[in-house]
Amino acid sequence: MRTFDLSPLYKSAIGFDRFAKVMDEAMRHEQNGFPPYNIELVQEDQYRITMAVAGFAEEELDIEVEGDTLTVVGNKSKSEEARKFLHQGIAERNFKRNFRLAEHVEVRGAKLENGLLNIELVRTVPEAMKPRKISIGNERVLEAKAS
Repeated sequence: MRTFDLSPLYKSAIGFDRFAKVMDEAMRHEQNGFPPYNIELVQEDQYRITMAVAGFAEEELDIEVEGDTLTVVGNKSKSEEARKFLHQGIAERNFKRNFRLAEHVEVRGAKLENGLLNIELVRTVPEAMKPRKISIGNERVLEAKAS
C-alpha cells in the first residue's frame, strides 16, 4: 500500500487544509467491502448511492447525516430459531459504512427495494456561491462601494 505525505500541502496551500484532512483520513481509514455499493451520477448535481443489503429489513437499517458524514448502519436482529446452513452465501452480519459528503450536498431521501437501499443526494449551491457576470464600467457598483 502506498502512503502519501500531505504535510507540504498543509504548509503551502491556504484554505485547502480541509481537503488535505479528508485525503489524510481517507488513506488512513480503510473499510471492508461489505456491503457492496455503487455511487452514481444521476444528473448534474444529483447522485445516488445504491447499497446491496439483501436480508435486511427497513427497521434494521439506520441512515444518519452528521456534519459532512453520511453513515449507514445495518444491525441484523438475531433470529430465535437455530438454523443449520449447508451453504451460507448471504452475509447476515452487521455493518457500518461512512461516506464523506462534499459541501452543499444534501440527502433527499432513501428507499429500500428488492434488497437494494437507494439514497438520493443533491448538491444545492447557494446563490451567493454561483458564478455571476460582472459588467465592466458599471458605475453603480463602484458608487455603492464608495459610500
